[in-house]
Amino acid sequence: MYDRYIVCEENFRSRDDGLSGGVVEVRMPYYRGLRLSMVEAVDLTLDGTPIPAERTTFTVHGNTYTFAEMTRVIDDRWEFGERAELAFETDEPLAAGEHEVSVAVRLRLSYMPVPGGGRDSKRLTLAA
Repeated sequence: MYDRYIVCEENFRSRDDGLSGGVVEVRMPYYRGLRLSMVEAVDLTLDGTPIPAERTTFTVHGNTYTFAEMTRVIDDRWEFGERAELAFETDEPLAAGEHEVSVAVRLRLSYMPVPGGGRDSKRLTLAA
């Protein structure tokens, strides 16, 4: 529904925790907020290479989860318009410059017979 707004153009950066990789901010592609257990996946592809979910964490309003943990989180929500941080690990440090960032969000909507969600891709610049 709001696909073109999923990937935020601001705040794309390298990780600051000593691991190689980066952080990209993403928004909910649905007009309502959802419990995190209803977020089935947030698949990230960087420069054409899929980043495994095991190498990705999801942070919303200061709470960080792995995707395996999110399946059981019923007391935290991702609200419409709220930015979440998708932190990811890579084998090598990210090079400064432009990167193609693609995100596919899959949502479980209680009244829909098929999964909801959306896809977005943007060219983001990582500062030196």
